[in-house]
Amino acid sequence: MTKLIDKPFDPDCRACPRLASFLDKVRADHPEYHSAPVAPFGDKRARLLIVGLAPGMHGANRTGRPFTGDYAGILLYRTLHRYGFATAETSVAADDDLRLLDCRITNAVKCLPPDNKPETAEMRTCNGYLRAELQALKSGSAILALGTIAHRAVLLALGLKPVAHPFSHGATHAPATGLTLFDSYHCSRYNTQTNRLTPSMFEAVFESIARHLSTR
Repeated sequence: MTKLIDKPFDPDCRACPRLASFLDKVRADHPEYHSAPVAPFGDKRARLLIVGLAPGMHGANRTGRPFTGDYAGILLYRTLHRYGFATAETSVAADDDLRLLDCRITNAVKCLPPDNKPETAEMRTCNGYLRAELQALKSGSAILALGTIAHRAVLLALGLKPVAHPFSHGATHAPATGLTLFDSYHCSRYNTQTNRLTPSMFEAVFESIARHLSTR
């Protein structure tokens, strides 16, 4: 059962024992790192919510801001800037000058998981925070799920069945929720360096999102 949560974030959450224990170890090994739940970043009234997997060890877990400070954010922030959702094309630290415009970024799991692989139970425990974020979106808003786990987390938060909305890069799902879900492969180093996800493929997804939002 999804944990009942009525707020989008808790900086002191330790609801997942494995993740809490792992963060304690990482904090001891890297005292200069954030090593805590990573808050959503961006415009609280945004019409685009981007959902990633979880903080990266030397990215968001280090800086305290989603997709900031590691390879996974390179393509994402460059594309956000190109389509007018960010004031700069690179994000290197939580205190830099980059701002998101009509856009907000979060993760399906707010804490760093070992080997970047959250367990299903951890995703479900954290899902209440995502549900609260989705409930705050206005009707007509867009959600971009980066990868299968993020896609499934969104469906769980919306109370939708995966069999009715399978993940596929470039797919668009318009369930009777007032929100539209867009799918993309995750902009990880592996996906971009193997060309599983190319810049043009990623930009095509954002073209669809931009068209959608332009009619709302």
